[in-house]
Amino acid sequence: MTKTQQLARHLAGLKAENLYRRDFFWTWDKTGDELDAVFTVADALRDLRQRNQSTRIFDSGLGISIFRDNSTRTRFSFASACNLLGLEVQDLDEKKSQIAHGETVRETANMVSFMADVIGIRDDMFIGHGHEYMKTFMDAVDEGYSAGILEQRPTLVNLQCDVDHPTQCMADMLHLIHHFGGVEHLKGKKVAMTWAYSPSYGKPLSVPQGVIGLFTRFGMDVVLAHPQGYDVMPEVEQVAAANAAASGGRFRKVSTMAEAFEGADIVYPKSWAPFAAMEERTRLYTAGDQAGIDALEQQLLAQNAQHKDWTCSEEMMTRTREGKALYLHCLPADITGLSCTAGEVDESVFQRYMVPLYQQASYKPYIIAAMIFLAQVQDPVQALLALDGDSRLRKQF
Repeated sequence: MTKTQQLARHLAGLKAENLYRRDFFWTWDKTGDELDAVFTVADALRDLRQRNQSTRIFDSGLGISIFRDNSTRTRFSFASACNLLGLEVQDLDEKKSQIAHGETVRETANMVSFMADVIGIRDDMFIGHGHEYMKTFMDAVDEGYSAGILEQRPTLVNLQCDVDHPTQCMADMLHLIHHFGGVEHLKGKKVAMTWAYSPSYGKPLSVPQGVIGLFTRFGMDVVLAHPQGYDVMPEVEQVAAANAAASGGRFRKVSTMAEAFEGADIVYPKSWAPFAAMEERTRLYTAGDQAGIDALEQQLLAQNAQHKDWTCSEEMMTRTREGKALYLHCLPADITGLSCTAGEVDESVFQRYMVPLYQQASYKPYIIAAMIFLAQVQDPVQALLALDGDSRLRKQF
């Protein structure tokens, strides 16, 4: 029995049929079985590709990407995922579109979706706007599909919003599942999700929020640490606490990086902007107040500079379990002595974990492809078995 056949058998025992024709906004919208299904299909697609089997389930169609913030890993992961399944990719550059001439979100949604099977959107910089933009976009798509304008209803994959970064955090989790030898070995593992110093400002909250919102689903001991004033959204903390109570894990907050790192199995030191500051920045951008934005940036840079000791140093790593905790980062990291004078992580720590960091990133294309697959294929078990038994090869040797 091939690995894909084994994974298909596991998938058959999960209740994940509600993923069909559903959007993927954030992880806490999904059941445990649905998350398991995404991990399972991701592993199956990876196995098929490693065995040179074709994974094309589409003969034609588009994957539309809309990045309202800069991206390298997620942009190419989305393109790779679409290509893996047989879709072409078209990136919507808003500067080159009619949006600059007053085209509305609802109009754009229908105009780009005529032959689209999936829409990937990143809109992460403005609190209260990113998730709402995605909802508005997909509401318009629903209207177009119901009215017969669109021949199919494309699926949304949230490539990062102001609340969650589901493709990143699920790739992180799949990395942990494989690193520790199975999901059953994650229960009780201590995760330190900590703020870390950065010489830049305004980094989104969606990664730390996504981590505490997802990792608490697996019975882990999740610790959130940040300097005073760098709070995340309180409603996401409530999600994390509820998840921990349901899974038999723990969610707690501490006031120092050292306490969070103490005995940790996994560390995730990552800079983010204070929730209140991100709310203020959104207000200033909405008002077009550039002077206010510039002043806020200087204020936040000065505030960050008061916490340069919040860094993943060699000394800090000695506090972790046997000094060998798994270091995670969504990348790019601010690396002390390499990309900046002082940053999130010492160069020696980063270099030591470079291979596992790249392995962590390598799961994202398969996670995205699995989300698309499960939303577009009504019988994913039979589809995987058909791909496994297909004589088509990805390339001829």
